[in-house]
Amino acid sequence: MGDRISFIYLERCTLHREDNAITAEDADGITHIPSATIGCLLLGPGTRVTHQAMSVLGDSGAGVVWVGEQGVRFYSGGRSLTRSSALVEAQATKWANRRTRLEVARVMYWMRFPDEDPAGLTRQELLGREGRRVKERYRAEAAKFGITWNGRHYIPGDFGSGDPVNQAITAAAQCMYGIAQTTVAALGCACGLGFIHSGHELAFVLDIADLYKTEIAIPIAFKTAAESPEDVGSRTCRAIRDEVNRTGLLRRCVDDIKSLLLPDTVDDPVSSDIDHVTLQGDQGAQLASGRNYDDEVFW
Repeated sequence: MGDRISFIYLERCTLHREDNAITAEDADGITHIPSATIGCLLLGPGTRVTHQAMSVLGDSGAGVVWVGEQGVRFYSGGRSLTRSSALVEAQATKWANRRTRLEVARVMYWMRFPDEDPAGLTRQELLGREGRRVKERYRAEAAKFGITWNGRHYIPGDFGSGDPVNQAITAAAQCMYGIAQTTVAALGCACGLGFIHSGHELAFVLDIADLYKTEIAIPIAFKTAAESPEDVGSRTCRAIRDEVNRTGLLRRCVDDIKSLLLPDTVDDPVSSDIDHVTLQGDQGAQLASGRNYDDEVFW
């Protein structure tokens, strides 16, 4: 996953399959895109996709997201690229315990703001400090680029109601959500088991996206809006794409998720492409699968 390109946006074309590649056909001709190189495929207005194209995209684990002209997300899909359940089991174990769930939330805060030590902070204190730091970043970026800043305003489903910088922030956030969702799904994690966010099917996706929004999404949004208010959504997406590729964010995202959920693991079970299926025994024992245990005695 870490070696893939960030995302590809397509509009007003038809997607087919040719061998293990997808083809995008429009009035100008046919473009071949190797499916295994795609992190997330964004399908804009006027796109049509065949069943075979979706089949190869599913097999390759690429995220597929239908978006509107203004970056409104409608649907996404994908398949885990790992055959190991190590990460999702570790995630569920940490999530199910209040103490370890808070510990992960503190680590996430530290990853965003490494100049602060969140040890000992309650959830309310974490949320308060996070809110203050984000507001400070908004004001700092506005001053840096000479933009009048009246606060963060976004009405769901009404992208155009915001001023250019708010539109840019929304577009940048959508890109980060798409990248995070594809990575979380590719690693086989549970999208709904969040450590900071809760109550939503994409809670963990929102957690991971937030790790990079302050560092990457907000500065790019303000810079893009300062350059011109025209076509700010699309220009922000392209700027995010370039920065993701320049900084190798996908590999960093993969490494960050592994370090959060399996920080002390020396061997990497997630990277193996070998099926390793066991049966659960008592007291944490892992039993070989493919056997019938009728009448066997366990000590």
